[in-house]
Amino acid sequence: MRILVVDNYDSFVYNLVQYLAQLGAEPVVRRNDEPDVLDLAADVDGVLVSPGPGTPDDAGQSLEVIGRCAADRTPLLGVCLGHQALGQAFGGVVERAPELRHGKTSAVHHAGAGVLAGLPDPFTATRYHSLTVRPDSLPDELEATGWTADGVLMAMRHRELPLQGVQFHPESVLTEDGHRMLATWMGQCGHPVAEGLVDELVRDVRALALAAAPPVRG
Repeated sequence: MRILVVDNYDSFVYNLVQYLAQLGAEPVVRRNDEPDVLDLAADVDGVLVSPGPGTPDDAGQSLEVIGRCAADRTPLLGVCLGHQALGQAFGGVVERAPELRHGKTSAVHHAGAGVLAGLPDPFTATRYHSLTVRPDSLPDELEATGWTADGVLMAMRHRELPLQGVQFHPESVLTEDGHRMLATWMGQCGHPVAEGLVDELVRDVRALALAAAPPVRG
């Protein structure tokens, strides 16, 4: 399975690439301003639009890539900035988040749809963002599928096209079931991943998270 990863000049990109490769995908990474990005988007099994600095307007050809995927019905997953770009591409409003979140975890409540299918409700996710898609600005084509207790939009998907986004970072070791989310997306792209492999990778990340946790002092 070939996945185009649109790199929005972000340090987290290769963590996402590593997760995808561990799940058996063949990631093809291109910076958002490389000339062959749009052509590649039409020649892969799925497209992941990465996190990055700035706003969707600063994200090179990310908005155009989303338009190409919509036209071709190519499965797309936007992460953080990519999620915001998906919202903006369909008319949603990207604005300052109520609270700056960089490396903070939150409980995400969800509808069990898209990449969040089969996850605990709520689950813990790691956030690195100062912008958010305003929930009441979502057009009819998009539906909210995940949110925090205070109403910040954490996930959404297109009602008819295979396009979805998550505001949090699945590739963070403090995000629960990050590999499972990406494996679910790969399955939705037509390339299911063996459940045993997913379980093993999730266990490995959980062990890393526990090892990184500060000791409990009595």
